[in-house]
Amino acid sequence: MIRLLALVLGLALVAGCKKTDSASASTSGSGGGKKLTIALMPKSKGNAYFISCKQGADQAAKDLGAELLFDGPTEPDPAKQNEIVENWITIGVDVIAAACENKEGISTALRKAKQKGIKVLTYDSDAAPDAREFFVNQATPEGIGHGLMDEAARLTGEDGEFAIITASLTAANMNDWRKNIEARLSEKYPKMKLVATKPCDDLKDKAQSEATALLGAYPNLKLIMAICSPAVPGAAEAVKQAGKTGAVKVIGLGLPSENKRYLKEGVTQSVMLWKTVDLGYLTIEAAAALARGDLKPGATKFNSKRLGELEIKGDNILLGKPFIFNKENIDQFSF
Repeated sequence: MIRLLALVLGLALVAGCKKTDSASASTSGSGGGKKLTIALMPKSKGNAYFISCKQGADQAAKDLGAELLFDGPTEPDPAKQNEIVENWITIGVDVIAAACENKEGISTALRKAKQKGIKVLTYDSDAAPDAREFFVNQATPEGIGHGLMDEAARLTGEDGEFAIITASLTAANMNDWRKNIEARLSEKYPKMKLVATKPCDDLKDKAQSEATALLGAYPNLKLIMAICSPAVPGAAEAVKQAGKTGAVKVIGLGLPSENKRYLKEGVTQSVMLWKTVDLGYLTIEAAAALARGDLKPGATKFNSKRLGELEIKGDNILLGKPFIFNKENIDQFSF
């Protein structure tokens, strides 16, 4: 799975101020404690989305004086994620921050890490709540699902067939988004019909193949909604090669840099996302605060050095709302 908008919040960090209902990221020079080792896991290392997250994570680790370990499968693979977590447990890292490909599949390993005294949080895609302490949530599932469905309805005149291309049918965050897409569809758009949902395994080429198959199977298809970043340019390329630019709309969750050409050409109409660099930065900030005892259960806000004061809703640290990139504003963004 849009945002220079509400994602960039006003700076509200007050140095040295602590409250019982708030947490703030510790800086590298405070207290002279041992250097933290923070392990960050993407769903797949080659995905441009997670490469962008790592840019922010690297900067946060530098700012906080922490050591960052970055490792994950080359392609989405829940079993490989478990192996990496087990290795981190053996090494004895201070914190694990994971983007979970399979919610239940990774939770056993993360619970084991907690039992060994390792702090655990998730980002991008959650584990079972008892397997981690906090989830750094890029946007609420409702905000993403409703935003995508409303944009699809706007572009199709609230009428006609559309299809979804997702990364996998087991990814927890995408399943949550799909539930909210379908709920919004049922609630508000009775003349629209979701005809198919296809996985692409987080691969652009497979997304293109799936989109080509959808165009052949559903001649009345009006829109393809791609809800993982590689799927958006993959679907756009399929539409372009089929000669259906403009006739079949393309929207989705993706990086501006990967979709700028298709937006400019009118193949893709809009892309939603959040600032992925900020997601990576916030995840490492939260991990450091959790390890140092500054982020505790019951906190209602988190003071980020980079992003200002952010809301904590339950055990979810909220980055912000999705932002819509389109032909008119795409040149403002480089990530």
